[in-house]
Amino acid sequence: MSAIKYELIKTCKQTGARLGRVHTPHGSFETPVFMPVGTLATVKTMSPEDIKQMGANILLSNTYHLWLRPGHDIVQEAGGLHKFMNWDGAILTDSGGFQVFSLSEFRKIEEEGVHFRNHLNGDKLFLSPEKAMEIQNALGSDIMMAFDECPPYPAEYEYMKKSVERTSRWAERCLAAHKRPEDQGLFGIVQGGEYEELRRQSAKDLVSLDFPGYAIGGLSVGEPKDVMNRVLDFTTPHLPADKPRYLMGVGSPDSLIDGAMRGVDMFDCVLPTRIARNGTLMTSEGRLVVKNAKYARDFGPLDENCDCYTCKNYSRAYIRHLLHCNETFGIRLTTYHNLHFLIKLMENVRQAIREDRLGDFREEFFEQYGFNRPDAKNF
Repeated sequence: MSAIKYELIKTCKQTGARLGRVHTPHGSFETPVFMPVGTLATVKTMSPEDIKQMGANILLSNTYHLWLRPGHDIVQEAGGLHKFMNWDGAILTDSGGFQVFSLSEFRKIEEEGVHFRNHLNGDKLFLSPEKAMEIQNALGSDIMMAFDECPPYPAEYEYMKKSVERTSRWAERCLAAHKRPEDQGLFGIVQGGEYEELRRQSAKDLVSLDFPGYAIGGLSVGEPKDVMNRVLDFTTPHLPADKPRYLMGVGSPDSLIDGAMRGVDMFDCVLPTRIARNGTLMTSEGRLVVKNAKYARDFGPLDENCDCYTCKNYSRAYIRHLLHCNETFGIRLTTYHNLHFLIKLMENVRQAIREDRLGDFREEFFEQYGFNRPDAKNF
């Protein structure tokens, strides 16, 4: 029996987007869904109760960072990641592959795995498919990710072809090394850059291995958004309709809607928490930088149309004051708002799918948000 099951509830007649439900050992959640990122077993400045209050039932933690600090052995001794961080909902852990390729200046890729340096102290480290499974099995997440190679964008076809073939071989090794399939689902990761033939081959390889879910990797790495959408257009049709599809590292409002319209079920990104720390907010009328001087005497909420804890209780002027004084509470308030905004956005996307009007919803949202304006400052 698979630890992860996908239930298709409805397909939008207007766009083909999917409304579904993913069942995990720690509860179920409706899709399409945005997953807050708790890199080090915490969503920065948020408590688990905050995340629950927003309506989130799944969050993401990072294998690479937890391996380095505090160590997967300590998390396992604590009873697993759920008990360690006091979170009773579902947890997804990535494999650490993206961090190996993005944080380490020195790395050497071999068939066995990747040699690289610890970004904290420079120590030599080695991560392989087997090691990535060992760490994630110890963490005890509901959804684990296979260890893959994360090529840069752009990459030459021949390099990408070899990379895809290696990722497929590593996926087989991950399945063989996975020790807890009864209570941890392992997703394969489709790679291939912007090359349709390679994406198709990667999907074929991974689907043949019968993973309980599939991720689409190698996007949101610097490519234009029209390229991302084009890749999704020719990739998702090759993924099983009865299993969840996860687009890794995507969290801008426009890309969440565009991804859902192309059959994606799950999304994650550090974007809402990262920009919140700089005072940048997502609002119903577009991007707002609350640290700007014009908000010094603005006693209204961040967003008149938002019912989150921050907007119901605190003004732009107060939040600006906190941020300029480097008060952590200010970051907590902006982070809460941005996460609530994306979680609420996906609730609205799901409702639009129920009502067969996601295409209309996209047009209305893009118009109100300002994505259609030539001077729009998007994320």
